[in-house]
Amino acid sequence: MKSSQRLSDLRALSPDQLSDELVNLKKEQFNLRFQGATGQLENVARVREVRRDIARVRTLQRQKTLASSAQG
Repeated sequence: MKSSQRLSDLRALSPDQLSDELVNLKKEQFNLRFQGATGQLENVARVREVRRDIARVRTLQRQKTLASSAQG
């Protein structure tokens, strides 16, 4: 499965790396929306994938925040 492999890759990242990944995904999402508005978007399914990847990153950030606060 593609999403489970992506999730395991994201789990291995540090909180700073997750923040960087989130910024990159947000930029890609903006570019995809811009392409869609101008009629240049070829892969419309990518919009959904990026949106879900953003949710995955945010979920992992929240989990790591809660885990670190529970330990300390």
